[in-house]
Amino acid sequence: MILKTVSKLPAAAMFGYNSLHRVRQTGFALGKTGLDWILGDRPAPPVLMRRAFERMGATYIKIGQLIASSPSLFPEIYVREFQRCLDQTIPVPFKHMEKILKKELGPGYMKDIFAKINPVPLASASIAQVYAARLVTGEDVVIKIQRPGVKDILVTDLNFLFIAANILERIMPAFKHASLVGMLSEIRKTVLEECDFIKEAENIEIFSKFLENTKNKKVVTPRVYYRATSPRVLTMERLHGIPLTDREQFLKSTDQPQKILGAAFETWLKSISGCELFHADLHAGNIMILDDGRVGFIDFGIVGRISKKTQDGVNSLIKSMMMYDYKNMAESMLIIGMTRNKVDTDQLAKDLEAFYLAGESLITDPLSDSLPDLSEPEQSLMEIVRIAEVHGIRFPREFTLLLKQFLYFDSYGEMLFDLSDDFMEGIMAKMEKFDYLDLLE
Repeated sequence: MILKTVSKLPAAAMFGYNSLHRVRQTGFALGKTGLDWILGDRPAPPVLMRRAFERMGATYIKIGQLIASSPSLFPEIYVREFQRCLDQTIPVPFKHMEKILKKELGPGYMKDIFAKINPVPLASASIAQVYAARLVTGEDVVIKIQRPGVKDILVTDLNFLFIAANILERIMPAFKHASLVGMLSEIRKTVLEECDFIKEAENIEIFSKFLENTKNKKVVTPRVYYRATSPRVLTMERLHGIPLTDREQFLKSTDQPQKILGAAFETWLKSISGCELFHADLHAGNIMILDDGRVGFIDFGIVGRISKKTQDGVNSLIKSMMMYDYKNMAESMLIIGMTRNKVDTDQLAKDLEAFYLAGESLITDPLSDSLPDLSEPEQSLMEIVRIAEVHGIRFPREFTLLLKQFLYFDSYGEMLFDLSDDFMEGIMAKMEKFDYLDLLE
């Protein structure tokens, strides 16, 4: 069983010295957290867990980001605490980052490329840190520098967790409904893609051309400076504004927050099939409200490329959800998903109908905690995915990226306005007016 699981790992997997070294690092991080607790530093459990994840490094920070973006799967206090993982992780000292700059751009990078670099990071995330700088030609830029050894850490950690999840699901089948293996497999694919900054630069260029071709003036992406870019260093135009993580400042800066976020959502929605790729990681840390009112999309490390088949399936699924057409919902899931078994779409449709009827019953029985709350869109979507999986349908990566991003947009309503229903009504109104069929042709 274990050999079969190991055979699924990428060729980059190493279970020798690097793995033992990483296990020692992880043990030290957990030991430090435990010692702090014994010595009297005893914060609330969510804070303690977040600190431990940050100390254990990139992989666990990524898992923390998943918690932060999944309000339907985790308690609210943990979701709120782990939002700090979006861009506020413990920074690596600049002296270590300088070594990467020198190796990637050459020993004369300060003379030939940069006039100055602020050693205090603007943001510190799981894979990279971002610094403000100025080019010798006078432009203000930001430099995204990959953390030392982060790729090796990711490979080692994720392979270990993948094996552990496989074993856990085989020993305890009940855990299959939590889709631990699928979740870790998705994280593994996406985070390893983030380690190639040349690819990210290309993603930015593709999306920028999409904005230009559609004459979109509401959303902007940063310009890439290729002379100062390499696989582990990405230099971009500095966008000045307020990140969406700064709730209070954003609300003070505008009297039309819904309109600004609506423009961001509409742009993202059109890019699903109007562009070669769509941004698949627009969490609050990757959206900036610029000083001139435009929206800045940053960090294109994770993108999705959706197939025509999935486009058609998503289009059909959204429309059938709006019309409560359970039979078509079931058939749409079959178009989008993958399965080795014959799926009884009639039974799947009945299960979907039962879920919706149970949700409507919550209106007349608001004290029941055993019924799904259809007023929470993310809960509905996650439950629909779970029902499909029970019937043997597994959704492809491109669909899970779409679903994750839709949940991000839903979370902004809660985070910013405490008016999630109003914000989601605006999103759904845009989707209803949106001519999917024309776009997909």
